[in-house]
Amino acid sequence: MKIMGIDYGDARTGVSISDPTGFLAGSPQVIATWNTEDLLEQLTALAKKEKIEEIVLGLPKNMNATQGERAEKCKALGVELEARTGLPVIYWDERRTTIEAHAILHASGKKQKKHKKNVDAVAASLILQGYLDFKRMQR
Repeated sequence: MKIMGIDYGDARTGVSISDPTGFLAGSPQVIATWNTEDLLEQLTALAKKEKIEEIVLGLPKNMNATQGERAEKCKALGVELEARTGLPVIYWDERRTTIEAHAILHASGKKQKKHKKNVDAVAASLILQGYLDFKRMQR
């Protein structure tokens, strides 16, 4: 079962796709667009092309677990994505994934300037891997 993980952002959205067994997050990429319609079209096409069966969308929560305006925007994207793809959208707590992504990029030796281009893709992989690990533990 292939699963898509998404780290939604206004200008850049990170995407990661699991391996066919649903064991590992991989194929990190970034969709750079400010246009929500364009983003939805690209995500829908990618889900179809990759034969995705489930979508995990990072849900931004405050450190005290409350949800703000950004979470509402994310949920609206999820509802629309679910309608267009016919796939279930699971919302996954994305707290600290961007911080972890920066740490991973720093440890890999990437220059700080290049972090901005890659951090969303790495964050999407962290979101997806967290969900995959959770699913595996539930079995």
